[in-house]
Amino acid sequence: MTLITIDRVSRHFTDAQKNSTVKALDNISLDVQRNEFLCLLGPSGCGKSTLLNMIAGFDMPSSGTVSVGGQVITGPGSDRGFVFQQPTLMPWLTVWENVAFHLTMRGMDKAKRREKAQHFIDMVRLTGFENHFPSELSGGMNQRVGIARALLMNPKVILMDEPFGALDEQTKMDMHSELIRIWRESQATIVFVTHSIEESLSLGTHVAVMSARPGRIRELIKVDLPRPRDPTSAPFNDYKRHILSLLRPEPVHTPAA
Repeated sequence: MTLITIDRVSRHFTDAQKNSTVKALDNISLDVQRNEFLCLLGPSGCGKSTLLNMIAGFDMPSSGTVSVGGQVITGPGSDRGFVFQQPTLMPWLTVWENVAFHLTMRGMDKAKRREKAQHFIDMVRLTGFENHFPSELSGGMNQRVGIARALLMNPKVILMDEPFGALDEQTKMDMHSELIRIWRESQATIVFVTHSIEESLSLGTHVAVMSARPGRIRELIKVDLPRPRDPTSAPFNDYKRHILSLLRPEPVHTPAA
């Protein structure tokens, strides 16, 4: 069942200083099914984050539409949770207070906020750290707080913009395993931006490979590999070689003299 529909989306940015227009995305159409884990993969500057921001409602297409659950997106909404590259936690709040922050803004009483936050703190395996402050946690733990905060909103879609980019390799692998477990438990739909082929193949049910700017979808690949995925296996490396071929610069055709 289709949950996200991206229909003929293009995005142009105007550079007032240079009096020019930059085309970030060009005529992208893509469907994301419910409970899918889609990785958006492409070179730097190809518009991955721009596309993610349009699903979030932080940005709008220059042409085309983005819909979630059949509703055209006109702005941010509680049906979409967002996990940023940096956790963006409030340093003066404890773990549970950060997780429950949007419930505080809604005026929910403390006991109910704490109860609801605890469920998701347990899900991301931060039990025992409820009263710690972000400065007392590692980078990976802070990202788990950000994931718990997104999950507590009970969104249809979780959007993740290179959330593990600043982590060391061992922590990143651990977070991959945890994220797959959380995705299965929550039954959410995840759209995950990355520039790492291995990360996209380790996580995704599908990988949308994008071209260099202006970003287009070169191919949507269904990743048919058992979990946990072995990055040294022959099938994994077959996918990797295919994606590498897609990421090579597209040939420039010049007219015959």
